[in-house]
Amino acid sequence: MNTLSKERKIQILSALIEGNSIRSVERITSTHRDTIMRLLVRIGKGCQTLLDENLKGFHSRYLEADEIWTFVQKKERKLTPLEKSKSDIGDQYVFVVLDAESKLVPTFAVGKRTVETTRNFISELKDKLKENGRVQLTTDSFGPYANVIEDYFGCEIDYAQQTKLYAAVNPGPGRYSPPRVSEVLSTVIQGNPDKRHICTSYIERHNLTMRMQLRRFTRLTNAFSKKLENLKASLALYFAYYNFLRIHATLRMTPAMAAGITDHLWNWENILAYEGN
Repeated sequence: MNTLSKERKIQILSALIEGNSIRSVERITSTHRDTIMRLLVRIGKGCQTLLDENLKGFHSRYLEADEIWTFVQKKERKLTPLEKSKSDIGDQYVFVVLDAESKLVPTFAVGKRTVETTRNFISELKDKLKENGRVQLTTDSFGPYANVIEDYFGCEIDYAQQTKLYAAVNPGPGRYSPPRVSEVLSTVIQGNPDKRHICTSYIERHNLTMRMQLRRFTRLTNAFSKKLENLKASLALYFAYYNFLRIHATLRMTPAMAAGITDHLWNWENILAYEGN
């Protein structure tokens, strides 16, 4: 990996972030897949440092949070009894929070869909929002949220949950399509949230963006993470790219620019500067 030129590294990372698989990037760039994976892990660690250092000092009013499913090595239902005791394989969930106005993703967490992962996620969010003032947060109705958010935010937050009910429709043989939403229920959990902004639509749309730009999240394919380390590296690279390099189609600027974190568009050289950090 150390022999790769800067241009080759940018070519590889650009291909990865546009939804290409490791093997397709191998063919496109004439770079061995092991070299690509080592580069991804190294850059991913640097991107995590980039996110930790730069995603602060912004102001947010309306936040939306959700969890997106994936898996490492094999799906949960295929794990042996011994494997089920391991936290680094099987079903994994990415907890993501998004600012409804700037579309910035200030933090994320990866792990099992448990109280522990929820605590890690909300704790990091609380730290990112220091001196932000009162904020409104909307999540789905995942059980641990209410108590964990109260533990970390106390009464200093306007918090609501939104639950979508789906119609039971027989899709028929050979057909794959999401169920139709039959009803949306909004529940105020704490404070006095603005009902006009009790919403999870932006974060759910962002889930689609993730599945389109991260090959290991694409459904109905044989693409998946072999190691939890690889999944985390891929996510750190994606969120660094999404926040600082990708022009948002609606905002006409990056989320980091819209949030006031930076006043200019970053490039791949800025990402590579964190390699090895």
